[in-house]
Amino acid sequence: MEILCNGVILADRVKICDNIFSKTRGLMLSRPLKKGQGLVLRANEEGVLETTIHMMFVFFGIDVVWVNGGMEVVDVRENIRAFTPLIVPKKAAKYVIELPTGTARHVNVGDVIEFN
Repeated sequence: MEILCNGVILADRVKICDNIFSKTRGLMLSRPLKKGQGLVLRANEEGVLETTIHMMFVFFGIDVVWVNGGMEVVDVRENIRAFTPLIVPKKAAKYVIELPTGTARHVNVGDVIEFN
């Protein structure tokens, strides 16, 4: 699967986390994401609480893009540091896209994300 924004490929090696175990683990205790890699956490329902994340036991920084059910970007955070305890999106989202640092620099709120 690929993740695209404005025709630009953000990631082409993507892992989908859609069950409680994979979403809870996320990137904890994993190796740093390499260029082209991404992790998508899919919430059961669109919301803020459902897409709030943490960086505990994640030993590297990442960029994060929150996307609503209409595939519109509702929040973007760049270079979130390792061990940040709580990262809350500004608006309700359905998807959390975790990417290597520097990948989301051209992604803006209101952009449309495509999963291919």
